[in-house]
Amino acid sequence: MAPPMSANRFLDILRDEGVTIVEVGNWREHNRNHVGPWGQVHGVMIHHTVTSGTEKTVRICRDGYEGLPGPLCHGVITKDGRVHLVGYGRSNHAGLGDDDVLRAVIAEKTLPPDNEANTDGNRHFYGFECENLGDGEDPWPDAQLEAIEKVSAAICRHHDWTERSVIGHLEWQPGKIDPKGFTMAWMRDRIHERLK
Repeated sequence: MAPPMSANRFLDILRDEGVTIVEVGNWREHNRNHVGPWGQVHGVMIHHTVTSGTEKTVRICRDGYEGLPGPLCHGVITKDGRVHLVGYGRSNHAGLGDDDVLRAVIAEKTLPPDNEANTDGNRHFYGFECENLGDGEDPWPDAQLEAIEKVSAAICRHHDWTERSVIGHLEWQPGKIDPKGFTMAWMRDRIHERLK
């Protein structure tokens, strides 16, 4: 449990971890804070976008779409491994999820099955959307997987969290499948190695 870091600190820790950053517009002030609080923060959530093409993907994640205004995450991780910062603060990425999962993330314990949607995840998680069709066939290039590992490790390092503070959307909200194409257990192993 922690207050969110400042936007400038967020940028610094990602760069210090070796992440290639693209700053999109007024990302530091682009958020949904007017509809509810952001923080305390407890973890990092990974998603896939069900889109292809960098420009289109970044635009959707920054601006949102009818019925779901942007930003839809804090950073968009594109196929080339670049991280496009599109917002900072509360964003529409996590939605309602399982309070038992949140308690496990806070305690850094094994996650229970997500079987209810009763807790505001947009308040409590940093979110990264990853450019991928989410069909299990669209490849995950090494540069993109490494960027997921790096952003997660950077945030965990800052907050003194372990890899257990990084979850997939599918572990948070019943019915979600993202990210599809790798397992979060495998990604957490990578993050664990980087944090060592």
